[in-house]
Amino acid sequence: MEARQHVKRILFVCSGNLCRSFMAERIFRTQLKKRDHHPVQAHSAGLLDLGGAGADPLAVAILREKGLDGSRHRSRTLSAEMVAGADLVLVMEEAQRDEVLRRHPEGEGKVRLLKSFSPQDSGANPDIRDPYGLSPYHYRTCFAEIYFSLEGLLRCI
Repeated sequence: MEARQHVKRILFVCSGNLCRSFMAERIFRTQLKKRDHHPVQAHSAGLLDLGGAGADPLAVAILREKGLDGSRHRSRTLSAEMVAGADLVLVMEEAQRDEVLRRHPEGEGKVRLLKSFSPQDSGANPDIRDPYGLSPYHYRTCFAEIYFSLEGLLRCI
């Protein structure tokens, strides 16, 4: 992304919208408030239709540890309207980027890997791995990868 690009609407996407994209949305909104940043809307969605399922309890617990509320989250399924309305669509894995673009080719040019913004990204592993069903350690690692990626993103918008 070009330095200091003006972005008004960001959409975070993962598989089910139960862990990663939902955590990214909550973390990003908090980071914006702390910086009194220009108004940016942040939303999240998943590639799978999970019928409005509640957030993963461990993801909610990790957010709560950090002072964030995720208790009322319900999954949303990615739609063409969401992609069209976003200035930037940030996915967690290369396979998700490919799938978003397969379903919504009009998103070309605005679909990016979230981790590509991380100052700690060496490029060796471009994905933020799904912690779903794994240990709290995996959820904390996922949280940290998302957090640092969002810190990098904020320097660009």
